[in-house]
This record gives sequence, C-alpha cells and structure tokens, in this order.
Amino acid sequence: MATDALPTDDQLHALAEDVGVRLQASHLMLATAESCTGGWIAKMITDIPGCSAWFDCGMAAYSYEAKQALLGVRPETLIEHGAVSRETVMEMVSGALVTSGASIAVAVTGIAGPTGGNPDKPVGTVWIGWKRRGGYPKAELFHFDGDRDAVRRQTVAAALHGLMALAG
Repeated sequence: MATDALPTDDQLHALAEDVGVRLQASHLMLATAESCTGGWIAKMITDIPGCSAWFDCGMAAYSYEAKQALLGVRPETLIEHGAVSRETVMEMVSGALVTSGASIAVAVTGIAGPTGGNPDKPVGTVWIGWKRRGGYPKAELFHFDGDRDAVRRQTVAAALHGLMALAG
C-alpha cells in the first residue's frame, strides 16, 4: 500500500465496523495479539459500540518475555527466528486463541521504525497471522512504506482485511 493512499481514521473505523458485522453474523469472538501496533487494532474494534458481542480481548506484547508469558511463544522460536518472523506470528496467533475465549484471532509483529530495521528485516517489515479455533494459522509478510505511523496504520488495515476474509 503506497503511503499516499494511507487509510484514514474514518476508513479504519468503517473497516472495523465491517469486521464486527461479519464476526457477529458468524457468531465469532475475536482476540488480538499485537506487537508493532501496540493495541491499535483492538482500539479500532473497541471504538465500536456493542463490540462486546464479538470482541473477547486484546493483548499488546512487545517484549520477548510478554510474547512468551501472554501468548506462549517459545523462547527457542524467538532466539532462532526473532520476534519479527513467520514462526513467531504463527505462535502468537495460536497463543491468543489458547489464552482467550475467542474463536478467531489476529496477530501482528513487525518493525514500525524509525529504528530497529536491518538489511534482512528493514523498517516496514510486518508479519500478520490469522487463525480460527480448530483451524490452521496462516501468515503473510508485508513490506510497508512510510514513517512509523504509516507502517502501523497500514498494518491495522491489512489485519482487518484479513479478518474480513477469514470470518467470511
């Protein structure tokens, strides 16, 4: 997504409302596990009146310790692959379902910047994972452009779009 087409707050809110309608129609409860977005997905969801009908909980887990304690990410995964990896986001999204009463979850981990990037994982590298209880997790790698706000805003939009597809 180009930074000149960043989703606005109103667009993110409308997308979150659409996710809520779809989740409620499918009788699904949502959990979020967020690193680089720091709870922004959960904020967009909880801005919607009545969201308690389809939102269970949100966890913002930045540190390795929090990812392990709250989401069950294995220390070996973090050591071998790092926090920003397919393996980590798959364990995060699975852990969100284990530690919650939700039936569907989304997890995000990435490098929002302006620091923290390297040649292998530059600023804007984001992994998003989605999973329905009883199903297999899926993860997708994104490379977003822009400053910290732009990377996070694009991550929220992509996470919500993925939820729309999975809640189908």
